[in-house]
Amino acid sequence: MTTPVLAVRNIETWYGPVNAIRGINLEVRPGRMVAVLGANGAGKTTLLNTIAGVLRPAKGRIDFGGQRIDGLDADQVARAGVVLVPEGRQLFPFLTVAENLRLGAFARRDNAGIASDLDRIYSWFPRLAERSRQPAGLLSGGEQQMVAIGRALMGRPRLLLLDEPSLGLSPLFTKEIFGIVRRVSLELAMAVLVVEQNAALALETADDGYVIELGRVALDGTCAELMARDDVRDFYLGGAQGGHTAAQRPRSHRQQPTWR
Repeated sequence: MTTPVLAVRNIETWYGPVNAIRGINLEVRPGRMVAVLGANGAGKTTLLNTIAGVLRPAKGRIDFGGQRIDGLDADQVARAGVVLVPEGRQLFPFLTVAENLRLGAFARRDNAGIASDLDRIYSWFPRLAERSRQPAGLLSGGEQQMVAIGRALMGRPRLLLLDEPSLGLSPLFTKEIFGIVRRVSLELAMAVLVVEQNAALALETADDGYVIELGRVALDGTCAELMARDDVRDFYLGGAQGGHTAAQRPRSHRQQPTWR
């Protein structure tokens, strides 16, 4: 088995007095796509922000490419090869698509490589080539998500972190974006760690999965193993009511499963 590109060991992260994640262990290997599932408030975004250096863990360690990164600032983590696509995309709406994409290469000085990578982004996302001179704020939500992912890829990451990439998107756009991310991961042997509310699509697309409950890992395994479990199917993949899975319904209207 290949050595993990990312190894998270027993990390704890706090928001003031709130212990948001509690002793999480997680691995991502080169070329693998890993999905993180959990109800709202389980600690999924906190996990990604801790790995990306936006938050500092109070305990534990994070190793990336054999080097410890949990003491680095976010810009240092990004330069090391870990790039986060945050929830909500956070584009510069008045800059063009091309300008937003080029900002992903802010730390690079290889102009020829940047131009080549920009062409490759356009080959993966043809819509962006058609709209390269348009302000990013005028694009649809799905197109903006493509810009956000393309911008991250311009930094040539070895690990791509995606926080709720399907949020607010149509099912068609969501499926297209997941397909492109899967393709890019395979072509570049790039590791991907994705937090996603569409559990069915995440488990169908990714290789491995983790289920987080109340800041802890409750289950982990291959996506095929997780999808075969009755408790995972019932809580994340079935029983949709009012357009929401159990994990997405308000806390007062859902009952947490007892993982076994």
